[in-house]
Amino acid sequence: MRTWFEPHEDEEFEAAKDLLVRRCLVWAGERGMAADPLVLEAALDSRHRSVDGRLAYWDEAQVRRFLLEWMPRYVTAHRDELDTAPGSLLTLLRYIAAKGLRDPRGATLAELEQAVKAAVADYPAALDDPARMGIAKFWAQTALDNGIDLTDLKALERLPRDVEAGRVPYDAEALDRVVEARLGRPHLDEQRAFPQPPLALPPARELAEAAARSDVVRRLTALADWAGAEGKTLTEAGHLRLADARELAGLLGTGEQDLQVRSAADLPGVGLLLAWATHARIVRASKGRLLRVAKAAPLLRDPEKLWSRAFEAYFELGRDMLAPPSLLWSVFDELMPDVLNSAYGMASPMPVARLEETVWLVCQDYIPSGHVPEETWRDRVGRELALAMEALAELGAVELSHGVADALYSSDLAGDLTTGDLTADDGLPLPAEARDRLLRRLAEPGLLVRLTPLGARALRERMLAEGRNAPLIGELADASAAELLGVLLEHYPPKAAAQELDGWLAAHGGDPGPLLDAVRACSFRTRAAAMLSLLAEIHPGLRSLLPSLRTDRVLGPMVLMELAQRGDQASDRLGADENLLVTTEGVLGLLELAGPEKVQEQLRAMAGPNALALVEAMAASGHPAQESMEELRTLVAEPMRARSHPLRFVPGPRPGARGRTAGRKRKR
Repeated sequence: MRTWFEPHEDEEFEAAKDLLVRRCLVWAGERGMAADPLVLEAALDSRHRSVDGRLAYWDEAQVRRFLLEWMPRYVTAHRDELDTAPGSLLTLLRYIAAKGLRDPRGATLAELEQAVKAAVADYPAALDDPARMGIAKFWAQTALDNGIDLTDLKALERLPRDVEAGRVPYDAEALDRVVEARLGRPHLDEQRAFPQPPLALPPARELAEAAARSDVVRRLTALADWAGAEGKTLTEAGHLRLADARELAGLLGTGEQDLQVRSAADLPGVGLLLAWATHARIVRASKGRLLRVAKAAPLLRDPEKLWSRAFEAYFELGRDMLAPPSLLWSVFDELMPDVLNSAYGMASPMPVARLEETVWLVCQDYIPSGHVPEETWRDRVGRELALAMEALAELGAVELSHGVADALYSSDLAGDLTTGDLTADDGLPLPAEARDRLLRRLAEPGLLVRLTPLGARALRERMLAEGRNAPLIGELADASAAELLGVLLEHYPPKAAAQELDGWLAAHGGDPGPLLDAVRACSFRTRAAAMLSLLAEIHPGLRSLLPSLRTDRVLGPMVLMELAQRGDQASDRLGADENLLVTTEGVLGLLELAGPEKVQEQLRAMAGPNALALVEAMAASGHPAQESMEELRTLVAEPMRARSHPLRFVPGPRPGARGRTAGRKRKR
């Protein structure tokens, strides 16, 4: 049972949602907890339709998004049912934690309980605010409030006519607010971001030392000290006096102090650093003078924090870095983070030519009318992108080199270049002409870029702030065994998973026992089996231990299946009881993944008229998964049993049956 699905995996997500809601309702009922299925489904929908899609990752922001945005905008129900949402959400969060499903990178259960409690204070007002309601939700809620059954399609089709005729009253003022707010509020059905590979970073001390070595950090510190508390005089146009600018150029090492220019505005290196310092809020212009910002003093004493401030300020420098006419500056603040994200986690330096083509696709929409050839604009965009990369290199966020790009960067461009545009599934959305041009460029030496550890860390922090999933090697050291395995299973490739597992074992005394205990405790058979398979793949010691676990009371059925899938010869010599356990294990997995109807269909295909006998044998097999076995009995065996024994009236024959009463022989 997974807790993360690609946006296109609709059937898989719906099956997992049904399973989670079904089990959560049973769990809540046994404990007397509030749990409304409509709210539980909506909570899982809100997480699936988000930037990261992690069903089991929750923090305060996600709690508030669901209760104060998602519920008011999308969920239609009577008010008393809507009022139960905070309690039902709390039950779901407790269930996820109790079952070992929680993503440990999110908030703790205690923190989530406080987040729900805090959001409850704002929840009634959010429900009452028409501006938070979508148009579809407004009309659905209007229909429901007027007694219209939302499952009655004919009644819903009549709704517009009934509204126009005045037979269905509605709040016109509220509708105006809904329509007005529609353009100003962000869409909650967020575009899914690409999953990021786990990142490995050097020790914190090395990162701090790298920040202190940054040319930009050194220059910004020197600039602030040069400006001082008294400041430097500015001209009426807002520039430094030329003599001061030459002095600053020498101090900062821009090499511009001897240039024959008429104004400080003609010294681009000095101008860029002044703009950078201003956007980083360490200097400011006030009353005709350039002053050091007093509150920036602690920042200037901490190179690492100053580096982070400078990195964030970089994305505001488009108009300061690029001289007009420029296409890139129009989208610099939005496009450059995506450009850097493209290099995130790459094992080899990325060719800047590859980035140029995707940047050009965006920039060509901003070409002004005129007679300048498109090729001229494209070349200019390429030069501007290289200039932007050079500034990042001076900051220490990237490393630039020159050479032939790794074949990885051209592998998805090969093929018939005359077939038109690539689709999103094929790779970059590039026209055939661009693919041809890019293939030629990648075959020759060119500019290459690689993120430094400082740059990778800063990008990861931006991703996390956007709610994206950006794993970090070592961050799961304090997670429980079940939570660790869940994250490794769904978000780590094998090599990174093995590295993370080694770190976790080192932090927990090296004992793999808790890992196997977590597999035993997992009540979702498909998840437990996947955990066991992962451990066998990435931990040699546990892999060699597998054959000895075939008789384990809880793990046995999963171990037998794992050995069979690995081609272990011992799996060919299973006894009748073991064969039945393996069959039962497979059916329980299918029940989780596809639901009871699919299981019944599969059993009938496997055993024909003996399907009921087979499921009865499985129900009595002694399989250790109590929760799953109870579902097998109630959701599969009982319906099959009921269908195999049609209702009869006693005494007498079934209604409509022909023939004589009992005790009389039939004539031949």
